[in-house]
Amino acid sequence: MSKRYRFFIILVILLVCFVFLFPTIRWYFMVSREDQAIALGSREQIKEYASQKALFDLEELIGAARNDGDVPEKLSFLVSQAKKNYKDARLPAPSRWNARGVLSAFANREEAGDAIETKYRNDIFALKDLQKNAVQLGLDLSGGLSIILRADMNALEQRLGRPLTDVDREDAVNRALEVLNSRIDRFGLTEPVIRRQGPDQIYVEIPGTADPERINSIIMGRGGLAFHLVDEDAARIFNAYYSAHPTTTFDSRGNLIDATIVPADVQILGVYTKDRYGLDERVGYTAVKKEVGLDGNHIQSALVERNNLDGRPEVTFMLDSEGGEIFYQLTSANVGKPLAIVLDDRVKSQATIQSAIRNAVQLTGFGQEEANNIALTLRTAALPVELEVVNQQTIGASLGEDTIRQGLLALTGGLAAVMVFMLAFYKTAGINAVIAQILNIYLMGSILSAFNFTLTLPSIAGFILTIGMAVDANVIIFERMKEELRLGKTRKAAVDAGFDKAFWAIMDSNITTFIAALFLSQLGSGPIQGFAVSLAIGVFSSVFTALFVSRLIFDFGTDVLGSKGLSVSWVPQRNFGEVIRGIK
Repeated sequence: MSKRYRFFIILVILLVCFVFLFPTIRWYFMVSREDQAIALGSREQIKEYASQKALFDLEELIGAARNDGDVPEKLSFLVSQAKKNYKDARLPAPSRWNARGVLSAFANREEAGDAIETKYRNDIFALKDLQKNAVQLGLDLSGGLSIILRADMNALEQRLGRPLTDVDREDAVNRALEVLNSRIDRFGLTEPVIRRQGPDQIYVEIPGTADPERINSIIMGRGGLAFHLVDEDAARIFNAYYSAHPTTTFDSRGNLIDATIVPADVQILGVYTKDRYGLDERVGYTAVKKEVGLDGNHIQSALVERNNLDGRPEVTFMLDSEGGEIFYQLTSANVGKPLAIVLDDRVKSQATIQSAIRNAVQLTGFGQEEANNIALTLRTAALPVELEVVNQQTIGASLGEDTIRQGLLALTGGLAAVMVFMLAFYKTAGINAVIAQILNIYLMGSILSAFNFTLTLPSIAGFILTIGMAVDANVIIFERMKEELRLGKTRKAAVDAGFDKAFWAIMDSNITTFIAALFLSQLGSGPIQGFAVSLAIGVFSSVFTALFVSRLIFDFGTDVLGSKGLSVSWVPQRNFGEVIRGIK
């Protein structure tokens, strides 16, 4: 392979690695701590922040308009939106885009405030996406709460009244994962890490400051999904009353002040949908029967399908035998009446009963996004299996910062010590090894970022180990070169022979290490797995830099710079012929 082609390959690899590494560089070094804290906050916190910032900025813009001033620099993005509004309305644009001209492009202050809030919201969610593409820090580095849960399969078997199949166990744990994701997001916690661990365990990481008791109440709660019949007459009467008395209908706890508004067997619940932040937003009220028509624990599966006739999305969910019989009796007696899906005392959706239904239930009349949300609600509302806490650990943020500092100090210290040794022992050839080491660290960080691996303290230990392994390959190559120089060979011949003879020795040692790391990553868990993954990445990158990059640097010095000698040792190299003449 020609030097030009090898150089082109290395250049392409470095550029691709930079693309993968840039989100990590940008998140940790170009985004301020304040913006990081906002992006890592809950959706409720993001909504409150964006709305408050929009309110303050709107007042500033209005004040500038009263004084006939310019648009504040931080609100300059409104100029393009104002131009678009004028263009859409086919109105002549003002001659000067000052604060007054920009405000005139919006119908009212609410529309202008919404445009400002949208900008803040989009920027924060863009930072959230950036953080997800960067290298993640484990709890031992960032601090937070970790919980290991075990699914109680014996209790599930007793509840079902039959032996569990492998499919039952798999589905129970997978649905429990979905439930936990839904609950933790709904209760406004920071972005969690929830993953399966083994056949019946679930590992939960919640970074940052978290209340363990609150987390346990969220995780261990059983959820409340149920189907209730809607009382249309009571709903109509209530909504008319609420329109006339919006401030005196409910007390501070959300209970009806005058309970006689609706019949005794009816309760008033809020109707909710997802807002622009992905949070539940109340859009109205309805009246439902207090008696539960069908408990959500009878749902076995739920998915979104396409109607064969018009292609519109429809939600199909399956019930167990007991639930099918209950639902058949309910729907048979209430054809044409609306049925509400209630989750944690919130009406998530309503559908009209078209006919008697037993096991397979179809809900229609939704858009794709709403259908997906309903299917997720049906699948994840109630835990399909009881969970018990196996282990719980809380790590402080200050301890995580100290660990990061110590880990980086160990990494940079080890790298510097190796570089000094190579330069001191192998002279100019040591520069080659130093360049290879720097590229090795660069490649390892890029691979971590590309696959969104989580960086933990054991992972840092694995990287430190690979630094020594990487330089070991250079040592083998350099020592082979010394042997060739002692035989009186030229620089080019010594380099070629050194790499050729060292190739299989390097490959054998690294392949065996890679196999060991592969087994550790598959059979181990937690810290062991993190160490194994980082070790495997380091083996791959160190072999590439030692055999491919380092070889190109030596060939460049020989063929392009025209170097004749090979500075690889402080000890003068005497060839075999000189040794024989000395003996004579």
